[in-house]
Amino acid sequence: MPRTLGLIGSGNIGTALARLAVAAGVDVVLSNSRGPETLAGLVAELGDRARAATPAEAARAGDLVVATVPLHAYDKLPVDALAGKTVLDTLNYYPQRDGRIAELDTNDLTSSALLQRLLPASRVVKVFNNIGAHQLFTLARPAGAPDRSALPVAGDGPDAKKATAGLLDVLGWDTVDTGTLTDSWRSEPETPVYVKPYAGESPAGLSPADWFRWALETPGVTVPAARVRELVDAAVRGPAGGVVPAGFDSPEKA
Repeated sequence: MPRTLGLIGSGNIGTALARLAVAAGVDVVLSNSRGPETLAGLVAELGDRARAATPAEAARAGDLVVATVPLHAYDKLPVDALAGKTVLDTLNYYPQRDGRIAELDTNDLTSSALLQRLLPASRVVKVFNNIGAHQLFTLARPAGAPDRSALPVAGDGPDAKKATAGLLDVLGWDTVDTGTLTDSWRSEPETPVYVKPYAGESPAGLSPADWFRWALETPGVTVPAARVRELVDAAVRGPAGGVVPAGFDSPEKA
């Protein structure tokens, strides 16, 4: 189990992860693009296991480091401070938010491979990008629970994926290994395992805006490892990017 989790980005996903980590006895170092002082309220809520810092300080402090910022800000990550670290990548490519990135549009690279290229001395693992922050928190269960859910994980380094799986286990989640960073498109926006399975069946007749509001509040439904595997295997690669779901873009908001 990691002693300290570094968080670069403290939006919805970062906050959910911080709460799960603190509850599991893991220290957290939070950061965002606006400065440590803007996180004082969250740190006070989380208690003695949490502190705020700069992104570089959070990177250096973490045994594992979560990068949870908008993709268009990925090149602002502290490359030197992340050297030698396992970086958990929640980033998704939404062209209407991030602008067009030619290598992603042509499917020459996945967004995780793009991040790995920026961080050559780090070990990038794709995880936490396919679920809403509310369900990430509410669906967490102890190891062995019959209603435990799983998340897909992709990466090029077996040791990095093993460490990531260990963190997920502590936080209340099983893991489905979906391959390398080249394979990480299988959990990107518009794929079968993205967001909707964890939210569950919605009330009939909701408009897209109403559905997103509903999804921000529903506790979600169990998606066990076998089902995640089925959904991942059913994915067919299409154009990169997808529609930004209201409230689900903020998982990456720093």
